[in-house]
Amino acid sequence: MSMLSRKHKFNLVFDSQQVFRLVLEAMSAPGTPVEIGIYADKLYGDHPACLTLALTLLDNEVSFHAFGTPELTEEVHALTLASANCAESADFIFVCNPDQLKQMIESAKCGTLSDPQKSATVIIENVGTPTCRLTLTGPGIDGKKEIWVTELIHDTIRLRDAQNYEYPQGIDLLFLSQAGELVAVPRLTRMEVAPWHM
Repeated sequence: MSMLSRKHKFNLVFDSQQVFRLVLEAMSAPGTPVEIGIYADKLYGDHPACLTLALTLLDNEVSFHAFGTPELTEEVHALTLASANCAESADFIFVCNPDQLKQMIESAKCGTLSDPQKSATVIIENVGTPTCRLTLTGPGIDGKKEIWVTELIHDTIRLRDAQNYEYPQGIDLLFLSQAGELVAVPRLTRMEVAPWHM
């Protein structure tokens, strides 16, 4: 039995609706984790959490790029009919290797001043344990929010903010742990680095 034919424990109607609600919840409360692990557990392969978001967010009208993971590219295309594209043009970018963060950030489209929503959503597999304390500001945050994050999340937001996008341009970041914890940092969320670590 092929891997693709085993993936249908994930209900494309009910499960994707539930995951979509969780993604909206995460986007509306930057830095606050939500759990999609029970849905990712219904999928097989090396990147089930990424596939969960792909099945929820992608269709045949959008494009994607999976950095350095041809198997994931094949699976996402087969399951969603979304078009695989170069990173510079992709609507969604999947990053499963932290060594590719800098290339990913520099490649992702950031929208235009008139259409900032035409930016990329970057989905990153989050590894490590929380050792950095960050302060986030922006829409959806009442004043400031302090959170503990992994070095990967810290480095990614730092690299993104270093691009100095012209407001309201930018890229949305979704961080996924292997256990299915999802943390969103939308494009207008900014980071202040605390002066100490755990």
